[in-house]
Amino acid sequence: MTTRVAVLGAGSWGTTLAAMVAERAPTVLWARRPEVARLIEADRRNPDYVPGLGLPSTLGATGDLADALAGADVVVMAVPSHGFRSVLSDALPHLEPGAAVVTVTKGVEQGSLKRMTEVVVEVAAGHPYAVLTGPNLAEEVGLGQPTASVVATRGADGDGPDHDLAGRLQALLSTGSFRVYTNDDLVGCELGGSVKNVMAIASGISDGMGFGDNARAALITRGLAEMTRLGVALGGQALTFAGLAGLGDLVATCMSARSRNRWVGEQLGRGRTIAEITSGTRMVAEGVRSSQAVVELATRAGVEAPIACEVVAVIHHAKRAPDALASLMTRVTGPELYGFSSLPG
Repeated sequence: MTTRVAVLGAGSWGTTLAAMVAERAPTVLWARRPEVARLIEADRRNPDYVPGLGLPSTLGATGDLADALAGADVVVMAVPSHGFRSVLSDALPHLEPGAAVVTVTKGVEQGSLKRMTEVVVEVAAGHPYAVLTGPNLAEEVGLGQPTASVVATRGADGDGPDHDLAGRLQALLSTGSFRVYTNDDLVGCELGGSVKNVMAIASGISDGMGFGDNARAALITRGLAEMTRLGVALGGQALTFAGLAGLGDLVATCMSARSRNRWVGEQLGRGRTIAEITSGTRMVAEGVRSSQAVVELATRAGVEAPIACEVVAVIHHAKRAPDALASLMTRVTGPELYGFSSLPG
């Protein structure tokens, strides 16, 4: 059976991923704004999000969910976390029986504190599902530069990994420049992708304040410790955070000039407010919205998350970046591996 793919969300990553997959399988990209879909069909471009990327003639585009989902047995959710539930709910009547729902959204739903696959289970029960994550900066993927990702799956019953689906997705998504690994730890993979965005904002704040590589390295390392403690407390495996979904994605997002989350942090470090930063762009920095949810998850799990807490204070409570730094640097010191001695996995 020929795989048919629907990608819901025509932002930078959704468009780039759809263009890549369209070279291998019939693919339709759904855009929330019909004018974006019309432009893609007419000009093979999406200038609002990926202006330099030429889109293949094999990629279809539509503003109609029913059209996008007709016959699709793989549905990729590439919409921001704050719109994920509503788009999936609207899509539900049009999902083919047994269609796999693959999320590439790296965020936590505000209010419910649910991961995106948990939202899938609530909205589209009975469908197998997966998460694709890793160091996947859309512009570099679009240029065909080499990278690697990881896919984790669950069967329709949700009881364990769906190895057949993992193999199908691995074959569908792997190219000469996009290498896909599998991982049975769906929880860890998904949390790594969500929490690293918050850490990237912290790294950007450091950059914006004029600090160098020592500060960035310290933030990445302590951010990884924070991610791992929280991830394991919520059911992930420690080793996952040493892989592509954890360290790999964290390094790319904290260091790259192409990272939206790092850029937002850089602007905060230079003294701009979050309202000023976000008012002039359509691009979504998931860490802005997810930061509060990450802190709430950590509080609920009884896990210390000092970096995430300071990011929330700067974004949502108007704390000055120098004061946030001072709070981190004057915390009571302790063992570097505090909280790790009893980690399973």
